[in-house]
Amino acid sequence: MAAKAAKFRAGKSANLRKILSLQDFEGAAQRRLPKSVFGFVAGGAEDGRSLRANREAFDRIALRPRVLVDVSKRSQAITLFGARYASPFGIPPMGASALCRFEADLALARAAAAEDVPFILSAPSTVPLERVIREAPLAWYQAYLPEGRERIGRLLDRVRAAGYAVLVVTVDVPVGANRENNLRNGFSMPVQPNLRLALDGLLHPRWLAGTVATTLLRSGIPRFENYAAERGGWIISPRPAWQHAGRDALSWPDLAWIRSQWKGKLVLKGILGAGDARRACGEGMDGIIVSNHGGRQLDGAVAPLRALPAVLEAAGETVVMMDGGIRRGTDVLKALALGAKCVFAGRPMLFGAAVAGEAGVRHAIGILREEIGRDLALLGCADIASVTRDLLVE
Repeated sequence: MAAKAAKFRAGKSANLRKILSLQDFEGAAQRRLPKSVFGFVAGGAEDGRSLRANREAFDRIALRPRVLVDVSKRSQAITLFGARYASPFGIPPMGASALCRFEADLALARAAAAEDVPFILSAPSTVPLERVIREAPLAWYQAYLPEGRERIGRLLDRVRAAGYAVLVVTVDVPVGANRENNLRNGFSMPVQPNLRLALDGLLHPRWLAGTVATTLLRSGIPRFENYAAERGGWIISPRPAWQHAGRDALSWPDLAWIRSQWKGKLVLKGILGAGDARRACGEGMDGIIVSNHGGRQLDGAVAPLRALPAVLEAAGETVVMMDGGIRRGTDVLKALALGAKCVFAGRPMLFGAAVAGEAGVRHAIGILREEIGRDLALLGCADIASVTRDLLVE
């Protein structure tokens, strides 16, 4: 793995070598992507309070390093649901990634597999889940559950038959959020063509050629392939579609039924409260991802890092993970010191795909991995098990 990673680093393009941090990817992606697409990825709901709070939560915690510890043989490997990963972070589900790069879902999955980190395929993705798991055999599948247990059952059958061992159910999207930035940019999902979007695309010729033209020539207009057991609608359509229909009826009895049907690992994504964490544990869930959907759902929702301690206390033996606001190696280690088993970094990885496809994602993973390795040494920690709460000043 080390030799393979070194060979990859040596072959990186000059443009990628200029990107020194995850935040650098955002500026590079903003230059490449149309304003509407960049805003869709980077934006949050309403006034963006939760989006900002996710980052600010990390700034409120300082680090207290240990000294004179032998850190010459550091390891950041973790074991999660019986699988060993090289680093304690992964790539979360991100829908409609195809708007950023041709087959971005595959770029993300391949990069995660090559770099040995967890990857979660999003339901609103445009590459069939069967093809993704062939490229990334340890991939997890994330569901926005369709209405009705009969339809849910058929989706579970499809996911099971494809070979997925971990099912992630997102539970914080009973209705669509108020994302005003998308409306101001003339953007909707599915994308409804209009003059503003057309002009926006023409001003970004690299995206127009590398994403739109390549996609149309090689595979036609993408479809949402993985919402349900059947193929979904087009990602570009003159007619609006309500993807959230029926989700507002989903409740704990439905999760209990899913638990009875799904024999693999079952994870709930979108938990922020101790009561919900306790219920998830009682219903037999294997994992929880503490998340406010990247600040894209309820504006003003508590930052996951702040919610993490209470969820951990309530969750018992259930595996607790987290996403939201991860930009540095120290962010990862702060979350792990609080008790998270793994964290997920979303937007920087998708921006990496937008900038340079799989190579961009692998570069983003490499940056975060190198920061964690350096930060472990500076904190006086030889491995992830040594990252404990006494390192934090809250």
